[in-house]
Amino acid sequence: MRAELVPLAVTAALCVGCGSHKSARPESAANVKVAPANPVAVSKMVQGVQAAKDGQRDRAVALLREAIQVDSALWEARFDLGVVLVGTGDLAGAEEQLASSAKLSPESQDVAVALGEVRRRRGESKLAAQGLADYVRDHPAAVEARTLYVAALRESGQIDKAIAEAREVLVRKPADATALAELALSHLAKGEKDAAALLAKQAVDANPNSAAAHRATGLLDLANGDDAEAFSEFRKAAQADPRDTTSRLNMGVVLLRAGAYAKAAQQYREILRVSADDVEAQVGLAAALRGESDAQHPQKIDEARGLLEKVLAADPHNTSALFNLGVLYQDFLKKSADAAPLFKRFLAEAPSDHPLRADAERYLSAASAAGGATAPGTKGK
Repeated sequence: MRAELVPLAVTAALCVGCGSHKSARPESAANVKVAPANPVAVSKMVQGVQAAKDGQRDRAVALLREAIQVDSALWEARFDLGVVLVGTGDLAGAEEQLASSAKLSPESQDVAVALGEVRRRRGESKLAAQGLADYVRDHPAAVEARTLYVAALRESGQIDKAIAEAREVLVRKPADATALAELALSHLAKGEKDAAALLAKQAVDANPNSAAAHRATGLLDLANGDDAEAFSEFRKAAQADPRDTTSRLNMGVVLLRAGAYAKAAQQYREILRVSADDVEAQVGLAAALRGESDAQHPQKIDEARGLLEKVLAADPHNTSALFNLGVLYQDFLKKSADAAPLFKRFLAEAPSDHPLRADAERYLSAASAAGGATAPGTKGK
């Protein structure tokens, strides 16, 4: 499995109490009256947020949808629904709601960041960068959004622009560990390992408890072929921020690379113990189980397939699950007829710059040669 090494979880808090019900707007529009929120919609939103906090996500989703139905301009409800849908694994639905919230509240940095995070998790780094570019252009002092913009630029291959934007963050917030870490990763993406190492060290020195700094150091170690040091740095990152699953996901990737499938599965199960519907952890666990499977453990394949099908039931557009389920059918179950449609769906959903696109095209050609389907000339988004 070629997993994304730096997926960032959406960490935005639910939005009740985060502002009055109106689309935040520039001063020039301050004299425009905004209709007050519908009290019934607000009541349902508050109930939905409480349900989410109580772990009743299905009820939360239903209540928030009812709030939106009553008052479609209630941007906070759309934001909250987007955050809850991320927790259920429905990233496509989350993106839709967050995009609507961003249109209704173009001044909200929380919304802009949450939308950018979801797009990155869906492999839409170029689209994430475009949206964040618009936001930071209108809000040049928004450091959090600009830092995320750096990551989206880097992931979409716009490295020089990422470096320039990271330096802009550092002008506004000198010695910021996260910005230094992003700058290190941007130089690493250019193959400038010495510069990346210096910047990663500066990030750790600036804040020894920065998860981002330790993750960047770990990725540099990984690029240098030192998986043991990489794992150690990812562990430090996990200890620095126990709420952030990214570092445990990275630890799982290192273990997968090493063929330590049982230990990788343990890392992913630990994430799922806390967040049962974490998409990346389910896909990672499926890859680990796939690696563990053999003649004595055929049930591992069934469990892996069940996990990937669960992800796709929540979000039929999830490219990572589509790709990995296709690989499972093609390489492990030898069912080209079942694999081919999955790779076709992947190619229809994946953006043109998706890192697994070329692999999917090769897999689809192989499945087609085996009688699975005719390989289409599908173009990405």
